Amino acid sequence: MGAPAFSVVVPVYNEEENLPILIPAVVETMEAIGRSYEVLLIDDGSTDRSYAVMLELKQSHPSLRCLKFRANAGQTAAMAAGFEQARGDVVITLDADLQNDPADIPKLLEKLDNYDAACGWRHDRQDSPWRLIQSRIANWVRNKLSGERIVDTGCSLKAYKRECLAKLKLYNGLHRFLPTLIKMEGYTVTEVKVSHHPRRHGEPKYGMWNRALPALRDLLTVRWMKKRHLNYEIEEER
Repeated sequence: MGAPAFSVVVPVYNEEENLPILIPAVVETMEAIGRSYEVLLIDDGSTDRSYAVMLELKQSHPSLRCLKFRANAGQTAAMAAGFEQARGDVVITLDADLQNDPADIPKLLEKLDNYDAACGWRHDRQDSPWRLIQSRIANWVRNKLSGERIVDTGCSLKAYKRECLAKLKLYNGLHRFLPTLIKMEGYTVTEVKVSHHPRRHGEPKYGMWNRALPALRDLLTVRWMKKRHLNYEIEEER
């Protein structure tokens, strides 16, 4: 069997109640597109039945590939493992908490005719007022210090041409800056308005205060990388 056209990468951490709803929705969307695909579920050391549910779902959805970490390693590690294992020409990412809508995937894929990557923009956020304030502050600070104009830096629903990810070396926390890292390599990125849903089951894994300092450290690292990034073009070779 040849490589699929699309790889859908989904990090999973304690989402046992959401997976039985999410996976059929992802499969329905990808089947409607009508091209070959795979869905990679990466269990990031869940302490609930997430991995068992993944294996149960795989019995009725053969497009699933289930990876399990020995211990919790974080969302960046799960993303990196998914990128490494993905075989598709296009890699799509989304969260497992049902706040991203798989039905929006075709909107992102349409943009890849003209861009190398398309990032979701949750233009109608369905979060609490406090969480919306957190997000706006985080977006403003990231854009200010990184020299970006990305409206929604935190949306996990994204689509990338495979070559965009080939040179990336991810470190813990840097999944938040993937559009910036990709642009540093000369690729083009656009944003697409996507829907956003309230969380049905479980709790958010991170809040503002338990990620603010690590995120600021990571942001300063990316800012340093942008300033020191090598940018050259060979004009001639004889």
